[in-house]
Amino acid sequence: MSIRLLSDPRAFIGRVPFWRTLTAPQLFVGSFLLLIVLGTIGFKTLPGLYVGPELSWLDALFTATSAVCVTGLIVVDTATFFTSWGQAYILLLIQLGGLGIITFTSLIITALGLRLSLRHETMARSTADVAPHIDHRRLTRDVILFTFLAELTGMLLLYLLWIPEFGFTGAVWPAVFHAISAFCNAGFSTFSDSLMGFWADPLLLSVVMVLIVIGGIGFLVLEELYLLRKATVKGPLFRLSLHSRIALVTTAVLLLGGWLLLTLFEWNATLGDMPLGHKLVNGLFMSVTARTAGFNTVDYSLAANNANFLTILLMSIGGSPGSTAGGLKTTTFALIGLVAWSRMRGYEIVHVAGRSVPEGTVQRSIGLFVVVFGLVTVAIFVFTSSEFAWVGSADAGSFLPVMFEAVSAFNTVGLSMGVTGALSETGRVTTILLMFLGRVGPLTFAAALARHRAKGAGPFHYTYEDVGIG
Repeated sequence: MSIRLLSDPRAFIGRVPFWRTLTAPQLFVGSFLLLIVLGTIGFKTLPGLYVGPELSWLDALFTATSAVCVTGLIVVDTATFFTSWGQAYILLLIQLGGLGIITFTSLIITALGLRLSLRHETMARSTADVAPHIDHRRLTRDVILFTFLAELTGMLLLYLLWIPEFGFTGAVWPAVFHAISAFCNAGFSTFSDSLMGFWADPLLLSVVMVLIVIGGIGFLVLEELYLLRKATVKGPLFRLSLHSRIALVTTAVLLLGGWLLLTLFEWNATLGDMPLGHKLVNGLFMSVTARTAGFNTVDYSLAANNANFLTILLMSIGGSPGSTAGGLKTTTFALIGLVAWSRMRGYEIVHVAGRSVPEGTVQRSIGLFVVVFGLVTVAIFVFTSSEFAWVGSADAGSFLPVMFEAVSAFNTVGLSMGVTGALSETGRVTTILLMFLGRVGPLTFAAALARHRAKGAGPFHYTYEDVGIG
């Protein structure tokens, strides 16, 4: 008698469902892809979304991607093309995309008293290395609490500020829409000119700016600031992690530096006709909104070249990790600068604030910068090849708008020099890919595409041989 052994243990328990075989990066990327697909189908099938003709399939995909990836680039005017139901549908996609389906799923599972699966815990425990003292289950819950508290407060303040202009009932929807859009750093607006009509309202602009900064600072930083405040009142001593300190300092430097330079560059340009106080407020707004928010109080097509190029640099850096913002991220930008500073002083290890940064983290930051730079460069090349037909191939000044557009799309900002609606099909498809890759992250996307490697089959290396650089 011979006994045939089954090499696959799954034969005893049946085939494992496909979704259980997915890795954490694959689930993360897949959740955004699924939401974009469902959002696109909704734009084509749900009734009552449009004032006039419905979106084409490509424009529906573009709008769904822009909303889910909290970008804010639009090919049609949100204010006039969609009904209130259509705008509400966009807002739903913004909220789901801003926080992520995984966050909502984890919260629901926890609220029901159930245990998170190992893969849910793997995705939720991204804070374990940078802040091991933070309970990731509590952080998942607090993400929702922070979000709704900030959005509700923003709604109330915006509502009160808009009552004189729109009345008690007319101010409700703009307040709700812009509070959520601002906190999620989405940049969608129910006004055709974004917030250009409110450049003279410093209180309203201040509320929007605070929502943008809170949404872009990172939920881990917010959690640590909350715990620090509790410890200050009563309780044991609490120290901010190096991650939070770098994120806070870098954010402050970028906001203040951008404020100073943008106000200076635009003093006699887009800010030229404004009184002194309004110039300062709108200059600060330009610095804040470039951090992936997408609202605007000035026309960027009329801005000076140096101001637009500085905006490109600010858009490229973006917000902080674990936030609703996009971009390279403040901590990555800071680490790259610290690496350069350490190397110039002859240090092999990066030191900051009495701590040494792990070499693996330094290498990932450099690798991310290289990948992002390569992707955006390729996208700009595609734009210059496909979009110059409408801007005029002989116009040397036409390069800046398409560069601005590519950087804005990848870093999920939503600012534009007025070229989005005129993009060709090639340009729109390129923009869709940029928004998606920018939201999920190129390294996470690459990890999602990577094949499983057998346990123990780690990477090997050949004999070392040096190469001259510099």
